[in-house]
Amino acid sequence: MKYQLRNTILDMLLRIEKDSGFSHLLINNEIKSKRIHEKDEGLMTEIVYGTLQRKMTLDYYLDRFVKNNKKMDQWVRMLLRMSLYQMIYLDKVPDHAIIHEAVEIAKQRGHKGISSLVNGVLRSAQRSGVPDTAIIENPAKRLSVETSHPEWLVNRWISNYGYETAKAMCEANITRKLSSIRVQPMKITRENAIQLLTEQGFEVRKSAFSLQGIIVDKGNILNTALFRDGYVTIQDQSSMLVGEMLDAKPGMHILDGCSAPGGKVTHIAEKMQDEGMIHAYDLHSKKIKQVDDKAALLNLSIIDANPGDARELGKLHEKESFDRILIDAPCSGLGVIRGKPEIKYDKKEEDIQRLSEIQMDILENVAPLLKSNGLLIYSTCTVDVEENENVVKRFLANHLDFQVDEEFFETLPSDLKESPGITENGIQLFPQDYQTDGFFLTRLKKNG
Repeated sequence: MKYQLRNTILDMLLRIEKDSGFSHLLINNEIKSKRIHEKDEGLMTEIVYGTLQRKMTLDYYLDRFVKNNKKMDQWVRMLLRMSLYQMIYLDKVPDHAIIHEAVEIAKQRGHKGISSLVNGVLRSAQRSGVPDTAIIENPAKRLSVETSHPEWLVNRWISNYGYETAKAMCEANITRKLSSIRVQPMKITRENAIQLLTEQGFEVRKSAFSLQGIIVDKGNILNTALFRDGYVTIQDQSSMLVGEMLDAKPGMHILDGCSAPGGKVTHIAEKMQDEGMIHAYDLHSKKIKQVDDKAALLNLSIIDANPGDARELGKLHEKESFDRILIDAPCSGLGVIRGKPEIKYDKKEEDIQRLSEIQMDILENVAPLLKSNGLLIYSTCTVDVEENENVVKRFLANHLDFQVDEEFFETLPSDLKESPGITENGIQLFPQDYQTDGFFLTRLKKNG
């Protein structure tokens, strides 16, 4: 592997850690920049994601060989992590080459003492092998170290769902999730897209979550004309479920209160055959451009996107203005850890309580905007009971004119009707069950 690639990977990992950058965005930008050779894209992605996914585990291993690690420069620690990750989890590059390249980078970035340290630590790790985590007696702490999840989060999931579900979720989060795309049905059929991609060497298959969905088992969709020209867009299968379950029809008047980056709202516009009106809002003005750009690429004209706080939309729209409302609420994001592994290290337990209050405020303030007999989808990309089940329970207790729509469960895709995450208040998708993001979804009906 060239030093340039290794240095690029190191710089990306440092940016993610220092600046709270999102790994998927940095990787996509690096690929689009064409600075990385196409044959190296897969390895770069593997090392970045893998190092992030297993950061706590790698630190547990490194702590056996590193003394006074608090004094160690951040870049040295990250170089050791990414090198150890390759030595333990990858077979593509031999250990001696990994160690040699790490030492060379240490010489370039530091001095002889640092390069000697890097060489000594990695050679000690090579000789000693992976330490046994069985010596950790507490099951939650052991699971935390083995799967690189903060201990408070492991304990919380055990409390919510039991040890076995928590363990399965943690283990799923350190694997790569399946990639999926959605066709723009007014531009191409799913069958035609599958045929074209197959002819280009992709391995693809139909998604059971959406009639527009395609699972990509092999191939980088970013490099295709289908993606560049807006015939398909990248979207997780769980996210596609929103557009399917909102039951939007041509000519309807729809509100999307938390719209960016635009995957769900453009899907809804496609379901409406670009006929009707969708008012889309996001709290952050700069994110509205993302919605507009996605709509333009997909040739959709019915989305009116503007900056706005979902808690204040009653000041902009009359009561009972909308046939359908989507609240894809701001949340902890603990369901998308596989695609954004840095999230699990940045969140704190108090964040969840704060977010659940924001979610309640949003629901309280948009509820009057829904027409009688209208439908409201509440969704999050998290797996926390406080943000999902409990928010819905609290809202329904305060709004007797709303109820969980009984037809919601009947119209779920057949593969989901027996999901272990179904409750009386909605459906919780776990990342281990369908190889999707962790996601919560329910549909509420306003009684006439």
